[in-house]
Amino acid sequence: MPSSLRMASGLFRQATRNLAVIESTTSRPILSLLRNTSQSQCRAYTQAQRPRCQNIQSALSARNSFSTTAFRARAKTMGQMRQRNSTGPFSWKAALLFVLTGAGMVVYFRVEKARLERKRIAEMSKGVGKPKVGGPFTLVDLDGKEFTAEDLKGKYSFVYFGFTHCPDICPDELDKMAEIIDKVREEAKDDTVFLPVFITCDPVRDTPEVLREYLKEFHPGIVGLTGTYEQVKNVCRQYRVYFSTPKDVKPGEDYLVDHSIYFYLMDPDNDFVECIGRQDTPESATKVIMEHINDWKREGKPMKTV
Repeated sequence: MPSSLRMASGLFRQATRNLAVIESTTSRPILSLLRNTSQSQCRAYTQAQRPRCQNIQSALSARNSFSTTAFRARAKTMGQMRQRNSTGPFSWKAALLFVLTGAGMVVYFRVEKARLERKRIAEMSKGVGKPKVGGPFTLVDLDGKEFTAEDLKGKYSFVYFGFTHCPDICPDELDKMAEIIDKVREEAKDDTVFLPVFITCDPVRDTPEVLREYLKEFHPGIVGLTGTYEQVKNVCRQYRVYFSTPKDVKPGEDYLVDHSIYFYLMDPDNDFVECIGRQDTPESATKVIMEHINDWKREGKPMKTV
């Protein structure tokens, strides 16, 4: 029995070796044939698809040549890439634009705030319970023609009260008034927007002829006004000006005259807007006057041009 098993095992091993030899000899031609066939099919497929790929590439190139899309320039070097990454979305141009915009807004709001404050003060002088500065009056000019408060409308008027026999204060203030007239007309580039007015507090001695000779020593643009005692007293009361001129003065009689020392700035509606005192210089007074004139123009309100 053992010998029979050994014989059967030997036969099985021999048969296995023979089968392996047969398989190896028969599979080589088949594999070679399959390999050659696959290579020829792949080569044919590649040659057939190459024109199609070239057509697709040509179409893409033509499409890109007619594209209007702006391509962002890319950094070509590491230094450029580091610089772009270090600056981020901001640059010195963006920072400069930001600073200039902020400065412009600050200036605008400061100017607008000052304008609104001037407007508020002017409106307060018109409020109920406030003493009104200015009002209706009737006087005569240097030609003897009637001049009323209506003649002040349409322009910014600059009203001063004084008298020709004043020893020092009136001459000093009229010199300042002459400088203010020239400066305002120069800055406004218009001689018709500003009307300087001198009203006498001494109607007995300050006749139209006397006023003409007196005012031409200071500035030819000053409008001189006078009138009767009652007319002058009324206009002084309208402007809240202190008036101490005695009544019924005899010819040649000497007397003292006292009055308030202010310039009254009135807007084109003949409403009081500002008071200029002795402490103001021609430059500071001109600045205040021009601010009001520019505010009026900015709001588009009408003004006389004659």
